[in-house]
Amino acid sequence: MKGFSLIEILVVIFIVGLVSIVISSFFVDIFSLSRIIGSDLSTQQEVRVALKQISSELRSTSPSSTGSYPIAEASSTSLTFYSDIDDDGLKERLRYFLQNSVIKKGVLIPTGNPLVYNPANETVVDLIRGVYATTTPIFSYYDSSYDGASSPLSQPVTTTAVRLIKIVITAQSDPSKAPAPFTMTTGVTLRNIKDNL
Repeated sequence: MKGFSLIEILVVIFIVGLVSIVISSFFVDIFSLSRIIGSDLSTQQEVRVALKQISSELRSTSPSSTGSYPIAEASSTSLTFYSDIDDDGLKERLRYFLQNSVIKKGVLIPTGNPLVYNPANETVVDLIRGVYATTTPIFSYYDSSYDGASSPLSQPVTTTAVRLIKIVITAQSDPSKAPAPFTMTTGVTLRNIKDNL
């Protein structure tokens, strides 16, 4: 008799099923890893773009349109300053702050005659999601004597002493999954309020 026995057919079905499970698991792992890496790279790019934007705005900080000092508030998780970000001659009040693992940006345009910064008119947007809580402050402040190794100014910071701001952001796209959090750092010299020329 020619043909396959029942045992041979069952063995073939078992082997084909086992190979199918292994191959499908392999593809699921590849797609899952691809999604995780893509998400992590997206978060890294989000942080990189945000740091570039914050740095640019900080470098051009200047007195407000009402004459207030360029830096309005400086804490370890929040920074408020004035800068003309849209080149219209009016200094916007910019506020970067951490809220629920998200760094947010508030923009307040002065209105009225005389000009006034009405907090009710502030527009707030999410800037960086997935900010990871660490003991390192997000914003550290240094005075004109900073030599690269000096300690930051102690809190509460006297805003008139600030000449350089160090920004450290640790983020992770999904805290419940690998890869581990990453940290990006930048330092910004406040060009318009230098006193060590």
